[in-house]
Amino acid sequence: MKKRFEFLEHTADVYIASYGESLEEAFENAALATFEVMTDLKKIKPKVEETIELDAHDESALLYNWLEEFLIRFETTGNLYSRFKVLNIEETPSGLKLKAKAWGEPYDPEKHPSKVGIKAVTYHRMEIMKKPKSIILRFILDI
Repeated sequence: MKKRFEFLEHTADVYIASYGESLEEAFENAALATFEVMTDLKKIKPKVEETIELDAHDESALLYNWLEEFLIRFETTGNLYSRFKVLNIEETPSGLKLKAKAWGEPYDPEKHPSKVGIKAVTYHRMEIMKKPKSIILRFILDI
């Protein structure tokens, strides 16, 4: 199995690199990494399906909005997510539009061990590197 994401060295926050053969797959793996920071992904069952639609003016803003959307959903609904499918990322007259599905379940302190609370997604050191057959996203989560 190929590596989906890894945690990079950082002194105070969580620095993540996520990988994919496409931008969509790299976004999916970025979301996986975000929830792995919060709890044990293996303990989150994909019981509830949700639809996500986001707009942004560029790819960095779209990555920021994508990850922030899940932090907001966790704070407002209490849902954790363990499976993601970015259906498409398309250009629009104003930038980009993302359509996706996410699966998860409500947080249960008996089942989902708390690791680290995430305060925010940041633009600091955010990078989107495109190679012929791979995409690497790097981003920092403020904890």
